[in-house]
Amino acid sequence: MPAATRDRALEAAVELLGVEGVRALSHARVDDRAGLPPGSTSNWFRTRRALLGGIVEWIAERDVADFDPASLPVVAGVEDLVSGLSAMTELQSGPYAARTRARYALFLELADDPGLGDPLRRHRRRIAQWLERIVTEVGIPEPGSATTALMALGDGLLMHRLTVEPELELRPVIERAVRALAG
Repeated sequence: MPAATRDRALEAAVELLGVEGVRALSHARVDDRAGLPPGSTSNWFRTRRALLGGIVEWIAERDVADFDPASLPVVAGVEDLVSGLSAMTELQSGPYAARTRARYALFLELADDPGLGDPLRRHRRRIAQWLERIVTEVGIPEPGSATTALMALGDGLLMHRLTVEPELELRPVIERAVRALAG
């Protein structure tokens, strides 16, 4: 079975998780959503656990591809940081909203499962390390705690925008936080 079938299944699984939640996830529903013949997803992922592991890996791969630091504009100051964080949060709550919902659903579902939860947490740590490097380069004091605050703000804004206020203007909130942290 070609890798394209695997990718279609994983993309459909993420969409299913992001729209209908973890309980909706099944091999048959993924096949149906992806327009694949019955049994296709289970050929790649024999168990639900294997499917969840594939989804975790796929989300991390997509995030790396979509937010590759090498392809992003250089952040040279506070204004660039505000613009970059605003753009990323817009994408995660707009075109990538289903992926974001799926990621949060997996964080909650897999919180007590080291085998599947640890890869999610490792991916998040890589993002935090990347952000901390930028925060340091911009000259924000106490970059470790500033990064934690910005990550928490991002999570809160995403949850709020995805569940309460889809039209929330993100930039003013992010700008206020970044400027306060910058002193």
